[in-house]
Amino acid sequence: MRTIVSTIAISLLLSTTSLAQMKQVNPLTQKDASHFAALALKCVNRELPNKPEHVINSPAEVQSPKQLHPAFYGCYDWHSSVHGHWMLVRLLKTFSSLPEDKQIRDALNANLTTENIRAEAAYMSQPNRQSFERTYGWAWLLKLAEELHSWDDPDGDKWAEALQPLVDVIIKSYKSFLPKQTYPIRTGVHPNTAFGLAFALDYAKAVGDRDFEALLDERSRTYFAKDVDYPASWEPSGEDFFSAGLMEADLMRRVMKAPEFADWFHRFLPQTTKGGPPSLLKPAIVTDRTDPKLVHLDGLNLSRAWCMRSVASALPANDPARKALTDSANQHATAALAHVASGDYAGEHWLASFAIYLLSL
Repeated sequence: MRTIVSTIAISLLLSTTSLAQMKQVNPLTQKDASHFAALALKCVNRELPNKPEHVINSPAEVQSPKQLHPAFYGCYDWHSSVHGHWMLVRLLKTFSSLPEDKQIRDALNANLTTENIRAEAAYMSQPNRQSFERTYGWAWLLKLAEELHSWDDPDGDKWAEALQPLVDVIIKSYKSFLPKQTYPIRTGVHPNTAFGLAFALDYAKAVGDRDFEALLDERSRTYFAKDVDYPASWEPSGEDFFSAGLMEADLMRRVMKAPEFADWFHRFLPQTTKGGPPSLLKPAIVTDRTDPKLVHLDGLNLSRAWCMRSVASALPANDPARKALTDSANQHATAALAHVASGDYAGEHWLASFAIYLLSL
């Protein structure tokens, strides 16, 4: 499979290359992009099977996924549909002559309509839904909005305008919730606070929303700036798709300037200077890719890789942790990318988005 071969070759290249040079390497070929696009196109309009996160307020709200979520009803669950749409936009932007261009645009035109997005915004504004997709789905929706914001394309402009009412609801939700959240959620799955803050911060910076950025910066520092000696040997848990420790570090490199971040990081994960701990730097083992929870560990390997590459790039060139993280990132990427297309919907409906985010860094 071309993806496996190209990934291994890239990993070998990266292990002998400085991070400045690594940023010039684009590991995603158009052939690989078509392969990943096919995975997303297979699910963004596939309504079933579906796992709704739905609070029913009345008998009239016992409805099908597409009735509840006319834009984001596919890909098994709402958040996976959102980041599937993000991935398709990302691929359109990256490859101007992608063979699937028309098929992707047709799918996005069908889903990202003004009417559909208004229905999504109305759904989130209903009683008893203040925690719907908090904050994982919120973060991916803002990542989709960020991607559209930075794209000079007529369709992209149309989709961005249609998406804005839902963006407004989500930003309002962040601003309402974060001041009330006294403690961060340190988990390897959806509610992870650091991930929700990181992607929101990317969006706020991209669109120039200084008030939102200031809130996210303050919350990040309040939750995490004093952390030391993170118990990395406890990772991973059995259904993680995030490393709580690395996701926190990936957030703080966004918040802190380089010298402050380097000091913070070595207090937070001091073992990385000596190439440890093994539990964090060794890829997780996946025993059953048909199990919707166990296959999370493929996602963990992908997200660990993107966190480690990003954190390494924020450390000084002579920092010993930099090489340890870079080498481990390459091992994680090689371990996971070969299994994005496993043939089973349990992983295929979402892993491609994680892969494209990693390969787009």
